[in-house]
Amino acid sequence: MSSIRSNILDTIGNTSIVQLQNVVPSNGVHILLKMESSNPTGSMKDRMALAMVTAAENDGRLKPGGAVVEYTGGSTGVSLALVCSVKKHPLHVVTSDAFSKEKLDHIKLLGAELTLIPSDNGKQTEKLTKDMIREAHALAERTGAYITAQMENTDQLTAYTKLADEVYEQTEGRINAFVQGVGSGAALRGVSERLRQLDDRIRFVAVEPEESAVLSGGPSGAHKIDGIGAGYVVPLWYDGIADEFQGVSTADARAMAHRLAREEGLFCGLSTGANVTAALRIAESLEPGSTVVAIACESGLKYISSFRQHMDALT
Repeated sequence: MSSIRSNILDTIGNTSIVQLQNVVPSNGVHILLKMESSNPTGSMKDRMALAMVTAAENDGRLKPGGAVVEYTGGSTGVSLALVCSVKKHPLHVVTSDAFSKEKLDHIKLLGAELTLIPSDNGKQTEKLTKDMIREAHALAERTGAYITAQMENTDQLTAYTKLADEVYEQTEGRINAFVQGVGSGAALRGVSERLRQLDDRIRFVAVEPEESAVLSGGPSGAHKIDGIGAGYVVPLWYDGIADEFQGVSTADARAMAHRLAREEGLFCGLSTGANVTAALRIAESLEPGSTVVAIACESGLKYISSFRQHMDALT
């Protein structure tokens, strides 16, 4: 009976690590994926959603039954919808038609209300991100709801400290490089800050869309990799989080997601495809036997319709 969890939120975290067997570099470097897709909503964002809501409850910013507002490309919205449904907080999500229909449907099924901001032909851009943020803050001000404001909320960093501890324990500290895409910046910031305390020799690699590689000094642009690439330098980011940057195109991220499904049996989204593409590049500069850890950010089940459209276009 001790293995019975009190509710679904108790199943968040403690995810497995999987070593890739076929999608590997030629020099014997090991690529490990932290399978965040096994969280309850199929996303690593379950960790941060729980951390943000719990911290606000604990210090009184969010009262019992109080309403919550967030702007999101989808995964954070799904995760917040899960957490808020269990904790009995009404949730209003500001999002866009640029993001997968599966995510938007999942948010609604968990009981949240949606406001959709129109995109430029389904593309993710700096303007779209800032329009969503502006609308969410206005909504929170009008209604008196608590806005979790993921782009600037430091409460979520504790969730990624825990993720870092899991990775370090699971790999027994044998990590040469850690690779993660940057959306809000919280995941790479939280993980890197903790892992640097444990081993300052680890290299940290920030992944961003090649079409919008603003963190590495490139211009803002449109792309279709959900979860990363806000189009501007986000508030949680600071110089020194990453040792280097990798820009990955939407096309390369999608191709890698297809490879992972067909060669490894891992059905993941494009942000994971981008992470693995970058991990393979980094591996080429490491000694044989080294280890690169990347995050499998979320399940590909969130993107069935977009994957289908792409496959149909190829036939």
